Amino acid sequence: MYQRNQPLSGPFRPTPEQANEFIDLEQLLAIAQRRVWIVILCAIAGLVLGVLYLLVTPPEYTSVTDVLIDDSMQKYAQDTASPAPAAAQLDAQVYSQVEIMKSEKLARSVVAAEKLDQNNAFLYPPQSPLDWAKGEVKGVIRWFLPRSEGTGKGGISPAEAKVQRAVEVLQSNLTVTRVGHSNVIELSYLANDPQLSGSIARAYAKAYLTDQLNANFDATEQASIWLQGRIDDLRERSQQAALEAEKYRAAHGLTSTSGELLSDQQLSDLNKQLILAQADTANAFARYSQFKAIVDSGPDNAVKNATVPTDKSVGGSNNAIINDLKARYLDITRREQEVASRFGEDHPQAVALRAQQADLEKQIYHELQQLTESYRNEYQVAKAREESLRQNVSKLTGQNTTDSQSMVQLKNLEQRADALSTLYRDFLSRNAEALQQGSFPIAKARVISDAIDPKSPSSPRKILVLGLSIILGMFAGAGIGAVQEFRERFFRTGEDVRDMLNLNFFGYLPRLGRRVAHARKDDPPAVGTPSSQTPSPLRIASRAPASSFAETLRNIKLGVDIVLHGRPCKLISFISVLPREGKTTVAANFAELCAATGARTLLIDGDMRNPGLSRALSIAPEAGLVEAILGEERWQNVVKVTSGTRLSIIPNVLGGRLSHTSELLSGPGMANLINAARGSYNYIIVDLPPFGPVVDAKAFEQHVDGFVLVAEWGATPRNLVRTALQNEPQIAAKVLGVVLNKTDTKRLGRYGTYGAAEHYLDKYSSYYREPADSI
Repeated sequence: MYQRNQPLSGPFRPTPEQANEFIDLEQLLAIAQRRVWIVILCAIAGLVLGVLYLLVTPPEYTSVTDVLIDDSMQKYAQDTASPAPAAAQLDAQVYSQVEIMKSEKLARSVVAAEKLDQNNAFLYPPQSPLDWAKGEVKGVIRWFLPRSEGTGKGGISPAEAKVQRAVEVLQSNLTVTRVGHSNVIELSYLANDPQLSGSIARAYAKAYLTDQLNANFDATEQASIWLQGRIDDLRERSQQAALEAEKYRAAHGLTSTSGELLSDQQLSDLNKQLILAQADTANAFARYSQFKAIVDSGPDNAVKNATVPTDKSVGGSNNAIINDLKARYLDITRREQEVASRFGEDHPQAVALRAQQADLEKQIYHELQQLTESYRNEYQVAKAREESLRQNVSKLTGQNTTDSQSMVQLKNLEQRADALSTLYRDFLSRNAEALQQGSFPIAKARVISDAIDPKSPSSPRKILVLGLSIILGMFAGAGIGAVQEFRERFFRTGEDVRDMLNLNFFGYLPRLGRRVAHARKDDPPAVGTPSSQTPSPLRIASRAPASSFAETLRNIKLGVDIVLHGRPCKLISFISVLPREGKTTVAANFAELCAATGARTLLIDGDMRNPGLSRALSIAPEAGLVEAILGEERWQNVVKVTSGTRLSIIPNVLGGRLSHTSELLSGPGMANLINAARGSYNYIIVDLPPFGPVVDAKAFEQHVDGFVLVAEWGATPRNLVRTALQNEPQIAAKVLGVVLNKTDTKRLGRYGTYGAAEHYLDKYSSYYREPADSI
């Protein structure tokens, strides 16, 4: 058997699980490979259930008819073409027709036309198991629901009860849908009889068209009666309203020109004049304010800032004078500057020119004062005219108030008369149209695809059912496999051992077959020659040295020799956490392997509570380990030697169970025995009880050089082993490695990652020679 030689680890150190490790595609493929048979079995089971469903489900037939909703069918009954409806309106119209087809009224018409209430095959059709289960569930739910008073069929006649039953069956098997975004409605009916399915579909289409004609005729008749009454009433009310408007006009003297009152026209003209006067006032005030600001600034600034208006109508003479004075002032100022620059400011000519300049400034300032005064007068005149016009507008507005109120009342009367007249003409037109449409028996729908009797059943669809059954079975198998993978908590590979326990992994021991497991009756491991070709499970290593089982034990021996190198006698104990993990078989075969190499080997059955090794012997010893510890017998006298390998065994006498085994294993008697045996043997192999709930292994730990932990492949929980080693640090410190026993070599490769050694175990089969029925 293949084993992995890794560097031996030190004492046990707990390492946390990598719970957040990403599951890659290789792991998913490995999981699928491990659970593929579950998926296959579930798929087969789903296929079987699908076949059973097809066998017990009665066939059903579907007949289909198509009805087109077409408003253009009534164009012959209308004088003018009606505009095309909007998309939203068209959708609402089509869906309304769908609901009409599903209505109870139309269903009752079909029941009466086809006499379905008298057809027992229609009323009570055969049911599939699924429909029967649904009916039972609904019945149970109705039984628990509260029942209100008045419900039930106590007051309904048997004939009406059958009609209601037929309507319920009819509506439950009817399907009405719109075809895409078109105006076509598809009506299909499902029945167990193809002829019945076709006849009901055709009856539905005929009943729908008849219902459309009847509804059109009834609506037209009712509309005509109502319109005639409204026309008479509107004619009288329209005449009365027109008469009241004319009487009111004559009583209040409301004359008008071009549709307006005379007072309204006068008030409009005054408002226009007032607006112009307000503009003139604002313009005059702006000019007056401008020149007043110039005059108020003083003579010096007034002459510098003086502007001459361009308007000749206002202050024309003053404008010419100011312009002339301003020109003379500028000329004298220029001459004064030239003289002052040539001859100095004190020159007599410069002094005279400045005197003339001052005199001109006074004259210009005087003229500006006169011009400002003229602008003030103009502003006052414009303001007075504006006030006069405003008073006239207010006076005329007061006079027109009474006429305006009367005119409003007159307009209300005229509007009422016009509205009644318009309604009267509209209703006359509608009445004529209604009478014309009522004479045309044309519906807004037509059948574009007649229903025919179906030739083949529409359900159940065999291929679909079988395919869906297989798919659902595969999904169920995948779910079961996922649950099993989620619950996978056992040791499967050496990577599990190293990741969880941080210990050396010695290898895999294959599961022994039944013939090997029961061969101890024919091939005793004690004195004598073997009488069976199948070796005993306690002597596989010596009887089948070329087997994978023996190869793994050699790997254990190599690891022990490396770690305990230099010790003349190596005391190795084989332990496990749970019972029946095969540690006794492993210990016995390891001892046989050591003895077969020529080493002096002693095998001790240290399990005093359940001595499985001693039970496998073909002879019943009179004294054993307990007697040797207590000093009742010399330990050399209780030793049994096997034939062939000359393996020495100290058994346990099969008697009553002892309650103080830990004291015996840790006492001086056991210490003396071990010390004495170390001088005579190269290997001492001790088979101890499980160290989980039993303290014997802990008590014997002081004598042990190293432990070999045996765990059952796919059966020993990883967390249990980890917790047990954490609770027993003395034992954990001496554990040399772990071996996985009872390995299913055919399934082992499914648990290894891609490229792992577990995938290539079959390639080493030529190097091994397994015993008969060993695996």
